[in-house]
Amino acid sequence: QVQLRESGGGLVQAGGSLRLSCSASGRIYSSAVVGWFRQAPGKEREFVALRRWKSPSSDYGDSVKGRFTIATDSAENTFYLQMNNLRPEDTAVYYCATGSTYSRIESDYKNWGQGTQVTVPS
Repeated sequence: QVQLRESGGGLVQAGGSLRLSCSASGRIYSSAVVGWFRQAPGKEREFVALRRWKSPSSDYGDSVKGRFTIATDSAENTFYLQMNNLRPEDTAVYYCATGSTYSRIESDYKNWGQGTQVTVPS
């Protein structure tokens, strides 16, 4: 029943920062896992980050580890992706998602937003 909507995408210069938000309508259950994926033109959708909704346990893709941080705000029913030191290779449509399994696998996530574009020119 959860509906998700991403916001905060845009154009940022290499080395800059951007924070994406994912707002949820409807309840995110305490045991849920929230995640971010991205898809660049001509490429498969890839895992970026995940976190337990009510726990700091988190995981990151190798290409973003140390640069991106996933965070949650249960009071606002929102979760975020803080992206620092952005690179041109980070250019993609970013999707937020929720699921019930602590997993990097796309199919384990059952609720998805529509995506928001992030562009980092070279």
